[in-house]
Amino acid sequence: MILGTLSRYFGMRFLLAVIASFLSVVAIAAMADYVELMRRGADWPTATPWLLAKISFLRIPELTERIMPFAVLVGAMSCYLSLSRRLELVIARSAGLSAWQFVAPAVIVALLLGTLATTVYNPISARLQERSKLLEAQMLGELPSALQENTSGFWVRQKSDNGAAIINAKSSREQGSMLGSVSVYTFDGANHFQERIEAQSATLAHGYWKLQDAHIYAIGSPPQAKDTYLLPTNLTLEQVRESFATPETVPFWQLPSYIEKADRAGLAAAGYRLQYQELLSRPFLLAAMVLLAAAVSLRFFRFGGVQKMVLSGITAGFLLFILSKITEDMSKAEFLSPVAGAWIPVFVGSLTGFVALLYQEDG
Repeated sequence: MILGTLSRYFGMRFLLAVIASFLSVVAIAAMADYVELMRRGADWPTATPWLLAKISFLRIPELTERIMPFAVLVGAMSCYLSLSRRLELVIARSAGLSAWQFVAPAVIVALLLGTLATTVYNPISARLQERSKLLEAQMLGELPSALQENTSGFWVRQKSDNGAAIINAKSSREQGSMLGSVSVYTFDGANHFQERIEAQSATLAHGYWKLQDAHIYAIGSPPQAKDTYLLPTNLTLEQVRESFATPETVPFWQLPSYIEKADRAGLAAAGYRLQYQELLSRPFLLAAMVLLAAAVSLRFFRFGGVQKMVLSGITAGFLLFILSKITEDMSKAEFLSPVAGAWIPVFVGSLTGFVALLYQEDG
């Protein structure tokens, strides 16, 4: 009964610390993103502070999803340091509890939080991210060339019986089926340039792209303006998603069907596979962060060296982040399988925390 009471107490303390840490991260991310949008919005005549704040609010869940493991790491460190400062860990040890017994509740809570983050938070985050793109595109509808003009956007090449075409879009919505600020370069069967088409938007239909507010610049002909222009295409929605869609905007529950459709279309879909594996591994990654935090935070507070412990935990989390980025890039480049790219950081973080904690507690 005592063990159950203490387990609930340690688990609740950990949960409250993680929530406080996560809310702090959300506040920092919201302010930084809003300031960046305000800077970009200075050149957008239709932008208002309220609309920019709404777009920033919709983007925050996707931003915080990526830094959620560090919120758990910081929350776990602050929880155990607080328990050590108040001598609660000393009392727990004197009652016969080992470190594993008061770390286990936090690991269980981290696994539950990771499961909720994957199954509930991620679908909400993906839909809000798609909604933010829609609002941004609507706000910049009068200035198609202004959207993300500092980036090269998305590119795809298509071939048909009439020749080839290269499509560039500055923005993508609805998983690539709707494009914004579109430039199309068409070529004949001998790969000779024919014309350039600038359009405000493009929508994928069965067998063609529907370009809105198109301006056509052909060799030897004066420019033409058309409200609607149909560009033939042999691209399917699955092929378009591979080029224009970002895996982060696909909800967790839809990823298996996306991967299956990409397989049927003969596409690699490395980004989708990696995203799916990362979401599956998220609960275990959060548990690994708890073990890392415990390995650097369970020393008695009166022994000193608190700054060194905190720095060690932050360094461990930073190194794990670098490792995850390396494996992620290697997986996207198909030098590493998506399973290995997603689970290697989890394995390394868990093993490091487990071995360090085992050495400290059991010699």
